[in-house]
Amino acid sequence: MGKTLFAKIIDGELEADRLYQDEACIAIRDIAPTAPFHALVIPRKPIASLAEAQEEDAGLLGHLLLVSARLAREHGYEEGFRLVVNNGAEAGQTVFHLHLHVLAGRPMRWPPG
Repeated sequence: MGKTLFAKIIDGELEADRLYQDEACIAIRDIAPTAPFHALVIPRKPIASLAEAQEEDAGLLGHLLLVSARLAREHGYEEGFRLVVNNGAEAGQTVFHLHLHVLAGRPMRWPPG
């Protein structure tokens, strides 16, 4: 299996509107946003899906949550944002490299889906 779209972005092979980056992850604007603010937080480690994460990834997963909250706060949405993680094709995952969607700037409905 070749590199995912996100692996190519992480490696600098493809351009993306980067909002944040550190040694563990990057955050980019979604190219097909579903909210006024729609970012993707992507670990540099190539984990295909949340279900494939291991105990050793617990610190990384927590870091992804903190980065997501930081992005929402920095863009003025600390009072209301949604995080979404799609796991598997049946849940809508289209790129099989774990990523969190940070959505804000419009009313969110419940239940989603």
